[in-house]
Amino acid sequence: MNFKMEQTMRWYGPKDPVSLADIRQSGATGIVSALHHIPNGSTWSREEIKKRKDMIEAAGLTWSVVESVPVHENIKTRTGNYKEYIANYKQTIINLAEEGIRIICYNFMPILDWTRTELAWTLPNGAKALRFEKKEVLAFDLFILKRPQAEKDYRAEEIKKAKEFYESAKPETIKRVQDNILKGLPGSEEGYTLEEFQSALDTYQGIGHKELADHLNQFLNEILPIATQHGVKMAIHPDDPPFDIFGLPRVVSNAADMRRMISSNSSPNNGFTFCTGSYGVRPDNNLPAMVREFGAHIHFIHLRSTRRDAVGNFYEDNHLEGDVPMEAVIHEILKVQKKRGISIPMRPDHGHQMLDDIQKPIINPGYTAIGRLKGLAEIRGVEAGLIYAGVV
Repeated sequence: MNFKMEQTMRWYGPKDPVSLADIRQSGATGIVSALHHIPNGSTWSREEIKKRKDMIEAAGLTWSVVESVPVHENIKTRTGNYKEYIANYKQTIINLAEEGIRIICYNFMPILDWTRTELAWTLPNGAKALRFEKKEVLAFDLFILKRPQAEKDYRAEEIKKAKEFYESAKPETIKRVQDNILKGLPGSEEGYTLEEFQSALDTYQGIGHKELADHLNQFLNEILPIATQHGVKMAIHPDDPPFDIFGLPRVVSNAADMRRMISSNSSPNNGFTFCTGSYGVRPDNNLPAMVREFGAHIHFIHLRSTRRDAVGNFYEDNHLEGDVPMEAVIHEILKVQKKRGISIPMRPDHGHQMLDDIQKPIINPGYTAIGRLKGLAEIRGVEAGLIYAGVV
């Protein structure tokens, strides 16, 4: 028997311009959602969870995955009221389980969630894509934020290119870079002024890779017994981008990080959101091999493709193009599902802004309807072809 991936779409709630009815027409059966209106660190009540669940089910869909229950910064730094926030997190896990929602995606990225410098980069075919431009990030860090001793994190050639960009850029270009870094992208829970951002960076003084990895392990040791007791799978999302940024350590970026997490706590409820776009930005990540190695701990899947270059820039490519060997990844996922006897929830991620969506105001960059619909159709086609060919 072959198990197909459970097809889901992300929905940002009642204000999302892509409606539940739109998503149902796409062929997806599950919804990935979160209660973004609840402040970080607060408990999600059963009443609020049920309200969102009832809304989704009234549209003929299922709330399959929570993305995300944010981890408060005090938990990551283990300062302030972090014990209270962990207690709240545990109660949120319990409340979600009691409403039948048992996969939680989360991340442990310091301060910033996913980061891009351009949200409407024009592709050769006229569609718009998300892009990360390294020299623009460095220009922000060195000449706009002016982070103390930031120059120590970069090579001389990188600093030269960043300075050239900064000195030649138009004011509107500088504003675009600053806004995109500080305001937060869809799913992010925080936005900052320059002063607030530097103040937040200061809270990580003395916290390097070893310390942050240890804090993550301690957090998991606290919450996994509750998750296990209530049948909840915790699925950590990789860092995006999967390398250090603004002097902040990143500890969920490659296979070694995944291996460390499992060796520290081998509970079957301790697992991963396997995001091919995030892991695919690093050339040292062999994605099919990672699915084979960590398949027993993959609880949620994001399928998208990024195209990188040698200096650290990347953009969101078509789902079946770019640097992600998507067909091979899907093949390995299908084998994992067959072995485990389950269907893992999957969503197509970060679609292009294209066709009629180009003319519409964009609230959630990367989450327009038509680009994700295209991605879902392509993924479904690959999956069906592999099953039909009998290679699984």
